[in-house]
Amino acid sequence: MAQTSSNNGGTDEVLVEESGSVRTFILNRPKLLNALSFHMISRLTELFYASEVDPNVKMIILKGHGRAFCAGGDVSLFFRNLVSILNGIVMGGGAGASIHGRFRVATEKSVFAMPETDLGHFPDVGASYFLSRLPGFFGEYAGLTGSRLDGAEMLACGLATHFVSSDKLPLLEQALVKVNTSDPDAISAIISCFSHIPNLKEESPCHKMKIINHCFSQRTIEEIISALVRLGDGWSFDESEALDKKDEWISSTIQSLKKASPTSLKISLRSIREGRLQGVGSCLVREYQMACHVLRGEFSKDVLEGYRAIFIDRDRNPKWEPSRLELIRDDDVDRYFSKIDDEDWEDLKLPPRLDLPRYAIAKL
Repeated sequence: MAQTSSNNGGTDEVLVEESGSVRTFILNRPKLLNALSFHMISRLTELFYASEVDPNVKMIILKGHGRAFCAGGDVSLFFRNLVSILNGIVMGGGAGASIHGRFRVATEKSVFAMPETDLGHFPDVGASYFLSRLPGFFGEYAGLTGSRLDGAEMLACGLATHFVSSDKLPLLEQALVKVNTSDPDAISAIISCFSHIPNLKEESPCHKMKIINHCFSQRTIEEIISALVRLGDGWSFDESEALDKKDEWISSTIQSLKKASPTSLKISLRSIREGRLQGVGSCLVREYQMACHVLRGEFSKDVLEGYRAIFIDRDRNPKWEPSRLELIRDDDVDRYFSKIDDEDWEDLKLPPRLDLPRYAIAKL
């Protein structure tokens, strides 16, 4: 197997292995959990474009070095046969780099989360597309609360397509690099030889789908919280199923919502709801527009406060402004979904091939 590396600022942040018709790209920034730097995004873009136009490349394997796949950054990657090995932390840019691909292999070490509402931001990198296509209203739950999901839960809800024990990954990769095919069924069959369906832990949110669908289908954040509070007080929407008044999952879910940025919660819910009716390209364009509004801070500067509290001062005590949901009006939310009032600003322009990629549609 031939190996080359990309030199970005003196460090090899993206490693490349070539074997026949397979290219393996390795995110190599382990001390920072493979969070994507500008150089890494530029290099990955270059590599994916080159692979797209090279008829000799039939498959890409994407993985991370160390205990994370990728825990941050902003990128969405597409390739006709992308196999992402999610053996570790998958957050933010890690989701954008993998979830839009055809094959997503989780392990017992996988940890997925979209924690943006805790940072004063919103789930982007196409998250409004893939979260809105999870079963029922599980996407609203995951996107609003930032709940961490393990590999078994990723498989159960559709974020992963296969589950392979981490000790079998070397054998899986060996089998994949030996194949000389672009047939997705053949590739899937190879992965399936090493995969199995794991058991969900007893306290998994995947066992709470009735509650999630009832509460997170509500029209507003306020109504979602009210529905959860009623259930926490012992009210049952299903007379055949009595609820424990001390349900810890309900309590922790309410607390997750109450500690998040109120502005982020409102724009995130609307984003996911709009994503249900849009293709992945339209979601990416809209999310770029929303991100520009967030960074301009014209209504709220919560994203700066969130990063201060989590990454700079690390007091984990952000002071959100506006501080309460009721202080945010519908027209305040509307502005995040409007064009930027700047004659020099332009919408995100996607390559024509990303309009409606078949492999990005409904492997979820």
